[in-house]
Amino acid sequence: MADARDDGDAGDAGNAGNAGSGSTARTGSGTGTGTDTGTGTGGQGFLGEVRDAVSTRSALVMLGVLLLQLGFALSYMGAFHAPKPHKVPITVVAPPAVERDLVARLDALPGDPLQVTPAATRAQARARLLDRSTDAALLVDPAGRTDTLLVASAGGPSATTAATEILQEVARAQDRAIVVRDIRPPAAGDSRGLSSFYLVLSWTIGGYLAASALNMAAGSKKPTLRRTLVRLTAMLPYGFVSGIGGAIIVGPVLDCLPGAFWELVGIGTLVVFASGAVGVALQSVAGTVGLGLTILIFTILGNPSSGGVYPSSLLPPFWSAIGQALPPGAGTTVVRNTVYFDGNATTGALWILGAWAFGGVVVAILAAGLRQGWLRGSRTRPAAAAAH
Repeated sequence: MADARDDGDAGDAGNAGNAGSGSTARTGSGTGTGTDTGTGTGGQGFLGEVRDAVSTRSALVMLGVLLLQLGFALSYMGAFHAPKPHKVPITVVAPPAVERDLVARLDALPGDPLQVTPAATRAQARARLLDRSTDAALLVDPAGRTDTLLVASAGGPSATTAATEILQEVARAQDRAIVVRDIRPPAAGDSRGLSSFYLVLSWTIGGYLAASALNMAAGSKKPTLRRTLVRLTAMLPYGFVSGIGGAIIVGPVLDCLPGAFWELVGIGTLVVFASGAVGVALQSVAGTVGLGLTILIFTILGNPSSGGVYPSSLLPPFWSAIGQALPPGAGTTVVRNTVYFDGNATTGALWILGAWAFGGVVVAILAAGLRQGWLRGSRTRPAAAAAH
């Protein structure tokens, strides 16, 4: 019995040993296989994650963002790094005996910093200043050696400062003095005259971001004609609420641009709708790239050229040429001249805003309608072929 038990124990031990050896072998084999497989799978998993995180499409989007970033830096610093006066419009009131010589001398200054127009009386010069035909008015005193320079710094302190410095330098060379009188300064809460620019900036950015939000909320689906019409319609109440909000902030809240509350509401509605309609149109045509194009038009090109910081007469030629043709420049002009100058010189800017709004609507509807018609045609052709 003992022998039998001994043999059984030995057999059990042998079986256990064999099992252990098998387990060891299997474990060793599993470990080796697991290590090899794990290494290979881990490498493939990492590369797969990289491909998922940085696909070709996302890499192209990053490239687009980089180009916008560099464009932003180039446009803003290119416009603002070295402002130089060029043909700043001024008016001169002087006795006939000295008028021609003075106008010729000012027009002949190196670099053409001034564009001089004579006026017969002080009242005419003042009227030109307030209707935004000129940035400064020099009143020459024939009986003394001190002249008067009328300015309206609410129209933009940069142009006023440039004209004042140039004319004071000319006066010193003639052993004369100039007294500056600001007949239309900005409001107390708008000390640098930049509130109009920042208000329009907020409206334009809000408009195209709202259009982008509508696109993203729909999962970036290709806009059908009906969906496009809904998005464009939604921009109207959004623009109206934006106009009210902006007018409240710059009026009752901060007292930056007091008065003209409902005029500002109307301007804000138009600016936001124009920005939003262009955003809807460009995203309808080009998808995600359309948002980049909208940012390029409104923010990268439109804001530095708008005349909010420096007027066109102080900007380099490219920015000077495009500024008032883009919504930020037109919007800034309309707001500033409505608040401070009784709406003078706003007709052209309003037409510009209206044209952008109308153009955005037309392009958005045409793009959606053509796409929808093309899709219907592409679906109908295979069905018709199968029927035949």
